[in-house]
Amino acid sequence: MNPGVLSLDEFVSFNLAILVYFLGVRLNKKVALLRRYNIPEPVSGGLLVSFAAFVTFSVLNVEISFSLESRDYLLFCFFTAIGLNARFAELLKGGRPLLLLLILTVGYMCLQNAVGASIAVALGLPVGFGLLGGTISLVGGHGTAIAWGPRLVEDYGVIGAVEIGAATATLGLIAASLLGGPIGNYLIERRGARPDPNRPEEAPMIGLETEDEADAKVTHTGLMRAILVLNIAIALGVVLQEALKVGIGLDLPIFVCCLFCGILLSNSVPVVFKRMTWPAGSRSLAVISDLALGIFLTMSLMSLQLWTLAGLAGPMLLILFSQIAVVTFFIIWVVFPLMGRNYNAAVLGSGFAGFALGATPTAIANMTAVTKQYGPATQAFLILPLVSAFFVDLANAVIILLFLGGNV
Repeated sequence: MNPGVLSLDEFVSFNLAILVYFLGVRLNKKVALLRRYNIPEPVSGGLLVSFAAFVTFSVLNVEISFSLESRDYLLFCFFTAIGLNARFAELLKGGRPLLLLLILTVGYMCLQNAVGASIAVALGLPVGFGLLGGTISLVGGHGTAIAWGPRLVEDYGVIGAVEIGAATATLGLIAASLLGGPIGNYLIERRGARPDPNRPEEAPMIGLETEDEADAKVTHTGLMRAILVLNIAIALGVVLQEALKVGIGLDLPIFVCCLFCGILLSNSVPVVFKRMTWPAGSRSLAVISDLALGIFLTMSLMSLQLWTLAGLAGPMLLILFSQIAVVTFFIIWVVFPLMGRNYNAAVLGSGFAGFALGATPTAIANMTAVTKQYGPATQAFLILPLVSAFFVDLANAVIILLFLGGNV
C-alpha cells in the first residue's frame, strides 16, 4: 500500500523550521548532556522532528514532505557571508595550515574509500558498494550519491545504488551532527587544547567589533546593506558557476562560486571605493549568517527521511560504523597533533567530523557549537570551508574514479 503524502508548502516549512530551531534551543537548555557535548540546536530540534515524521510514516503510513526551496538560498547566504569576511592577507596567513589540512583531507578521503572498498570486497560485494560507504555518500553527501548512483548500477553492478547512497548519506549526516561536538569537547577537556586567554580571537562569521560603537549595532540600514551586498555576490556566483560550466566544463557547486565572489568583492570594492560602508565584519552580516546557517541546518535535519535507513543492509551498516571509528581515530591521532595540538586544532577536529561524514554546513555548525562554549577560533573558521567546500569536491571525483579502476 502506497503511503499518503502530507505536503507542507514553502511558507509553512520555513516557519516550522524556525519553531524547530527554538525547540532545539529549549532541548539544549533542559538536557545537560546536549550542552555538555556541544550538540548544535538545529541538530537537537531537527532530529526530534525527523523522528516524529518517521513515527508518523511507520504508524499512520503518511509521509510528511517539506518544501525546501528557500534552503538553497540560505546556504548561498551563509557561504557568501564567509567569503565577504575573508581578507587576502588572512588567506595568505593561513596558507600553511590550509595546505596541511588539504593534504590531510585528501589522505583521509583515500583512507575512507579504502576502508569501504576493503570491507565490501571481503564480503564478496562490488567495490562500488564499498565506495557508497566511502566518499560518494559521506564526504560527497546526498548530491554526490544521487549523481553517482545510476552509473554504479549500470557500469559496476551495484543494485539499488541510488537508494543505498541516499540512505547512507542520511545516516552519515546524523553521525556527523552528533560526533563533532563530543570530539571537540574531548580534545579541549582531555587533551589540553583549551583556548589561550592571551590570544583573543574573533571568528569571521560571528562578526567583528568596530571602533565606532554606533556602527557595531544592528540597524535596519545595516541589515539592508548586508542583504544587498550578499545578493549581489550571490548573483555573480550564479553567473560564474554557469560560465565555468559552459566555458570549460567545470561544474562547481553554486555556493562555492558565491563564496569566491564574496572574497573577490570584499578584497576589491572597499579598496576602490574607500568611503563606502562595507558590511564585511559587521554585526548585521553576522546576524544574517547565523540565521541562514541555523535555519538551513534545521530544515536539512527535520526533513531527513529516516524510514529510508530501513533499506540499509547489514554490510553497509558495518561499513558505516567502521567509518565512524576510523574518522574518530584519524581526528584524535592525526588531524589534532599535526594541526598544532591547540584550541584551533580542536575546533578543526569537530568540524572535520562534520564534513568527513556529512556536509560543510554540519561542520560549521559543530564548530560554532564548540566556540559558543569555549570561545572563537578564527583560523579554524577561515580554512575549513575553503577545504571542505571547494577542494574536496574537485578531489572527490578523481579519487572515486581511481578506486573504481579509472574508468571515465
